[in-house]
Amino acid sequence: MLLALITDQVTKWVVIENLAVGQSWPETGILRFTHAWNTGTAFSLFQGQGDILTWVSLAAVGILTWIYRSIKDPHWVLRLAFGLQFGGAIGNIVDRVRIGHVTDFLDVGWWPIFNIADSSIVVGISLMIVYFWFLDEGSKSDDTFNNSTTDLTESAAVTTSTESPE
Repeated sequence: MLLALITDQVTKWVVIENLAVGQSWPETGILRFTHAWNTGTAFSLFQGQGDILTWVSLAAVGILTWIYRSIKDPHWVLRLAFGLQFGGAIGNIVDRVRIGHVTDFLDVGWWPIFNIADSSIVVGISLMIVYFWFLDEGSKSDDTFNNSTTDLTESAAVTTSTESPE
């Protein structure tokens, strides 16, 4: 979380100090650093809704905290995923509170301009999806084991009750 947050804030500071709003470096090419202000959400949706988005972001951090705390002994992939999401969300909240908008600067071809915080959130969500779809075998195997044990216990009980004492 701290690495994502610090990297986000330092890179935004470098952009603010070295590029005017709207300025790109280099001026052309598929990958540029372009100083942009974003008063909306990711991909510049909902522009001008900064106050509402700050509260929604704070609520999302609260929900993430609640979910994370409900997981017993989280796998390292989940810890990384949550850390990236926390760091990214907090980085963008800091911008909204401190300067009234989020500073975006990563300009890749036709893709909307974004920042390290946005990337951290997307990578964190992607890691969670990968974990729950492909890596979380514990809950599946526990259910299979519990069902097999129950079936064996029920079979033994039926066999015992139907046998005649001869």
